[in-house]
Amino acid sequence: MTSVRLPLFPLNSVLFPGLVLPLNVFEARYRAMMRDLSAVPEDDRRFAVIAIRDGREVAATAQGMPDATLPAAEGPAAGFGDEPMRAFHAVGCIADAATIREKSSDDDTGYEVLATGTTRFRLLSVDTSGPYLTGELEELEDGEGEGAGALASGVVRAFRTYQKRLAWANERTLSSGQDLPADPSVLSYLVAAAAVLDVPAKQRLLEAPDTASRLGQELKLLRQESALLGKLPSLPAVDLTRQPTSPN
Repeated sequence: MTSVRLPLFPLNSVLFPGLVLPLNVFEARYRAMMRDLSAVPEDDRRFAVIAIRDGREVAATAQGMPDATLPAAEGPAAGFGDEPMRAFHAVGCIADAATIREKSSDDDTGYEVLATGTTRFRLLSVDTSGPYLTGELEELEDGEGEGAGALASGVVRAFRTYQKRLAWANERTLSSGQDLPADPSVLSYLVAAAAVLDVPAKQRLLEAPDTASRLGQELKLLRQESALLGKLPSLPAVDLTRQPTSPN
């Protein structure tokens, strides 16, 4: 088994391959990460995004409920407890930073980052010895699995129904100009990112062993969510190509 070591960027959300991730970086440990990434060639600005299982994305306080009487937590693992490995989900997504733009304020310098998910990984270990967390990663292959093509057709139909129900629940007009990708793998990640699901549900989709398994899960979820949307007055809308900007 071969592994790679990359800067580790924990988030309270799940990144999927092919999806765009905007970041507003202001915390010291992540500013240090972006400074280092800015110093390497543009085609090698990779970092590892991992969803937080337990902990705080922005470490203003220690793990758990905020306590204003305690000093602010500091250091690369602040907010993630004594064993950061336990604070994160096991599978994440490598991100390629296409744009890292420095922005200054009266107090300090932050960064606006635009990255794209590329490859899934399994987290093997976490190193807390530097100015920010780094992780040893095993990159995961994306197999197609049996029946992915047929499942993709079913997911397209179910997703169209889901979109209509979602638009109706939000009293919005559904745009009909957006085509869904024909490639089953790309489709599986787009639908996973677009569906209004909680982090554990999205994480299960990211961890699916192959495209067919992911599409099968999505088909079931879309049908369940469409049925639910028919009974609820409103749910939050979702953008199909971007993750929400994460304030880090």
